[in-house]
Amino acid sequence: MTKIAESVVADIDKETVDFRPNFDGTVEEPVVLPSRVPNLLVNGSEGIAVAMATKCPPHNLGEVIDGLLAIIAEQFEDGPELTFEALEKLIPGPDFPTGGIICGRNGCSQALRTGRGSVVIRGKCEIEKTESGNKERIIITEIPYQLNKARLLERIAELVRDKRLEGISDLRDESDRDGMRIVIEIKRDAMGEVVLNGLYQLTPLQSSYAINMLSIVNGQPMTLNMRQMLENFLVFRR
Repeated sequence: MTKIAESVVADIDKETVDFRPNFDGTVEEPVVLPSRVPNLLVNGSEGIAVAMATKCPPHNLGEVIDGLLAIIAEQFEDGPELTFEALEKLIPGPDFPTGGIICGRNGCSQALRTGRGSVVIRGKCEIEKTESGNKERIIITEIPYQLNKARLLERIAELVRDKRLEGISDLRDESDRDGMRIVIEIKRDAMGEVVLNGLYQLTPLQSSYAINMLSIVNGQPMTLNMRQMLENFLVFRR
């Protein structure tokens, strides 16, 4: 395992967590992993149970650790009070592994304070001139979280074929081991900005992500804000 994965199961052989029989009673399994990493916040989680659903987005590990240290300082070292405004500076919002740009701050702020919110994510796009200088092209290097690249390309092709999206002369995928690169060639008589706005409106290149940080606390489902998430992780570690 990687070093950080080992941190998720560290000291599991030292009776740090309870064990229970597995589904058929043949072996025992841990009730919960003794993770040193705030895995729920860092990797996120999504699922549906009986009349309940959770959708916790991934966050940046360094930012989450900064938030934990600030709470420790406040509680145990007579540090400054950690207000929501101060916590928001440490953890400004989700950190999606596929990149993209979060539009606006309100959704992130609401989710941090209440555990519920919605953020709008756009792919990272640039408009550049072609080598001849008389045409433009759109370069997409990042896409919204959970968006399948192939499905995005299919959707753009469908819109062009159905003439619902005008101004595109060519579409190709130049992604390689160095990263994602989708190239959209713009017709000579079209404007890149207009085509890009059409892509945002008609394709998942701009999409919303609903946040619902429902978690299990002492066997009970609870919707937690960011501070409560961090505090419960510290209680769990102690």
